[in-house]
Amino acid sequence: MTYLAAEMPKVSSYLNNSKMSRFRTFEISNPQFESNNLRFITVKTPNLKGRGDICVFVPPSISKTDVVPIVILLHGVYGSAWSWAHSGGVHLKVKELIENGELPPMILAMPSDGLWGDGSAYLHHNGYNFEKWIIEDVVDAVVESIDGADSSSPLFISGLSMGGFGALRIGAKYGLKFKAMSGLSSITSLPQMKLFVEEHLKCYLPLNVVDEDLFATFKQYQDQLPPMRFDCGIHDPLINHNRDLHHKMQKEGILHTYEEYPGGHEWSYWSAHIIYSLNFFAEQL
Repeated sequence: MTYLAAEMPKVSSYLNNSKMSRFRTFEISNPQFESNNLRFITVKTPNLKGRGDICVFVPPSISKTDVVPIVILLHGVYGSAWSWAHSGGVHLKVKELIENGELPPMILAMPSDGLWGDGSAYLHHNGYNFEKWIIEDVVDAVVESIDGADSSSPLFISGLSMGGFGALRIGAKYGLKFKAMSGLSSITSLPQMKLFVEEHLKCYLPLNVVDEDLFATFKQYQDQLPPMRFDCGIHDPLINHNRDLHHKMQKEGILHTYEEYPGGHEWSYWSAHIIYSLNFFAEQL
């Protein structure tokens, strides 16, 4: 294929896959400077009208011929691709559990939300498709570049707060792609974003109720819902919203696991309780 200079795809020399990337530009961190099994990817995508970042935990001793699960972890408002690793230390906990045989090897893909406003809500709005960035671009970028990641890798999704909303909504809408999904301290309906962001709710519109509310999403896609769990701290400002979702799902007969623990809307809660979701994912393998 012949490209004009301005059209030539630019691919990092550290990309392990010899195939042409589908992304216009693809940058991946130099292994010489990586630490704690973290890798960083930046790709350009029309869904973001620019570049997006992904922080990836690559379990040790994984070869190109291995096929291991991929877990997408979505951050909350104000954060970015680094949040799960450098605010929660999730990669260090997972590495230890894998080495102790308490978790199977798994890849953690931790993307940014697209960096729109205080939080994109992982929705399609304002000409950006933050949903497809997650379900298409993030998965493809990891499969293209990470040993052990394959199109046949079992796929899971989880997130905290706004990321819990995104994980549970995307996991339900694309339920046939996911083995399981979970949420921690999740926003359960779009109006709750106003507890955290300065952007007006109208900035996220127009949407339909299926995209705005998790219960409506679950009802719409009830026939394809993967196994799910969600939890919330009893001192979290979103506790009553999570309880309300749980009660509605019970009444509707939607299978799920819901749990409450001591804690608030804070990293000390999320870094401890994400392990429950990862164990739940491991049980589905």
